[in-house]
Amino acid sequence: MNNRILIIEDERSIAELERDYFEINGFFVEIEQDGNAGLKRALADDFDLIILDLMLPGIDGFEICKQIRTNKDIPILMVSAKKEEFDKIKGLGFGADDYITKPFSPSELVARVKAHLSRYERIMGRRDDQNDKIKIRGIVMEKQSRRVYVNNKEVILTTREFDLLAMLASHPNRVFSKEELFERLWDLEAVGDIGTVSVHIRKIREKIEIDPSNPQYIETLWGAGYRFSV
Repeated sequence: MNNRILIIEDERSIAELERDYFEINGFFVEIEQDGNAGLKRALADDFDLIILDLMLPGIDGFEICKQIRTNKDIPILMVSAKKEEFDKIKGLGFGADDYITKPFSPSELVARVKAHLSRYERIMGRRDDQNDKIKIRGIVMEKQSRRVYVNNKEVILTTREFDLLAMLASHPNRVFSKEELFERLWDLEAVGDIGTVSVHIRKIREKIEIDPSNPQYIETLWGAGYRFSV
């Protein structure tokens, strides 16, 4: 069965161009041009991935992303003409898996979508086989249920945040560069915006550290990368 993609984009010409590229690559595509209609469709129907424009009539992409993420665990790629770092951080903070600025190459968008779907399908396929836990000091990660506890209190991580934390915690004291983490978890060569890694690290620290500005778990080694300290 072909993967189903929902494009929520108010500019018809852009949405149709994206649809054409996806259909050529074997995807089934639906389009919604209004924010409220897009949110309703995303929550009511079963899609494998959502491409979400930021500026929409009715309700903006930030709120749509927030509500989808609250109810569903599927990849969300946010696209926008807004290039400000604040908007990118905000979008990722609301749970988007990726943030792409316009204009972009449709072929690049297709490549990113394929990478996210491939990664997500691997995660879903592994869930039944991963019954082990990661226990390091006050942190417990249950890989099968994808739940995280800090000092016996559950914290909620997005899919990408969980995978990033699990990667670091599964290899304690090993230093990972931003490029390596980006390539492993985003399934793309490190030619994109590896600053996305820093944004996700910051969000994880806000959830697991007592003092995010003085982290005790995820350490930064300037010029080298990150490591999970034990």
